[in-house]
Amino acid sequence: MTSIDYAKLYSDGLPDPVARWAPFPPYYFVGGNNDPEQIPIEGLIEAAGSVLRREGSKLAIYNLGMGPQGYPGLRQFVADRCNRLRGTKLGIDDIMIVTGSGQGLDMISKMLVDPGDTVLCEEFCYQGAMNRFRKIGAKIEAMKLDGDGIVIEALAAQLAALKAKGVTPKFIYTIPTIQNPTASILPLDRRLALLKLAREYNIAIFEDECYADLLWDGVEAPPALYALDPGCVIHLGSFSKSLAPALRLGYVVAEWENMRRLLPLKGDSGTGALDQMVVAEYFSKNFDKHLKHLNGVLHDKLNTMVEAVEREFGATAECWVPKGGIFLWIKLPESIDVRKLLKPAAAAGIIFNEGPAWAVSPDNSSSHLRLCFAMPDKKTIREGVAAFAQVCYEQTGLPVRSGNVQR
Repeated sequence: MTSIDYAKLYSDGLPDPVARWAPFPPYYFVGGNNDPEQIPIEGLIEAAGSVLRREGSKLAIYNLGMGPQGYPGLRQFVADRCNRLRGTKLGIDDIMIVTGSGQGLDMISKMLVDPGDTVLCEEFCYQGAMNRFRKIGAKIEAMKLDGDGIVIEALAAQLAALKAKGVTPKFIYTIPTIQNPTASILPLDRRLALLKLAREYNIAIFEDECYADLLWDGVEAPPALYALDPGCVIHLGSFSKSLAPALRLGYVVAEWENMRRLLPLKGDSGTGALDQMVVAEYFSKNFDKHLKHLNGVLHDKLNTMVEAVEREFGATAECWVPKGGIFLWIKLPESIDVRKLLKPAAAAGIIFNEGPAWAVSPDNSSSHLRLCFAMPDKKTIREGVAAFAQVCYEQTGLPVRSGNVQR
């Protein structure tokens, strides 16, 4: 029997094909995965049973018969959480549940950006967001960062220079609370100054707070940008980091004029309703307890990774020590291009994120890398960092080893 030649039928512009899925390597330091041991399995089982007995019959109807913005119980939880912890004044009509923050990124981008438009991103930035912006034809300009996030004086000069060229960016994409990948927290004075610039130039602010729940004990974040000026900001959040990535639950917060334009862009028959019901049931009773425990575990793992990097790399590595989150952003000497370490590291069972993939321009990031410390246990973190240091030494001569001892 002759098969159809599908290669002649594929549409133009498809992404490159992928290889078959392979198991995780021994030292897997990429992706936004969380600690498998911290998934509250019994609590989720109990929540599922409780909410299904009470409301399970509603699964017979698309969107539970409750409208496209999502399960009211989960939207109420988001409103209560944001009002208590992020300084907002939300009702459930200000919130839409989406299938992971990625769907929210797509929808907000489609609403605001035409091909050729300019958007501003932090110079080190979430790869998934930049890829989406570029896919729809946006031109990305980099905002300068320091240890506290966006440098406002540099941004003001940048906006003035763009205006002189006749360019007004459509939006500023920022992760102000536990920035990805640097994990900085934008101070309140800079938040207020950023909002002032947005109003002055009529530029929307796209605030991504997917990591804002993951703060170390004693660390406080200023109010969300949306809380400070809802008219300037569209806000994005996620349950992937606070609970589980595989649940694929996120949320968008926006004033109604923006919400009513976003809803037609959702393009599905509703985000998984059972997932929404279970998370609402569990988190409405256990959120604070769960987050306090999870953040303690993550902070302990971070300390293990920082100690391992300092031990194995010494002065060769400079760490941007996070105030929360699940990533460690590291700078190696300028002479090292981390992209050249990808293949030898993979051959040794080590996968990491190279800096250029997490930067607007590879020119200032070729010596940077990002390591995720959430998923591996502490023993694996120590062994993996040591193995990576050995690969780095073999390929570059750094970090210098006493007597060139093999580890």
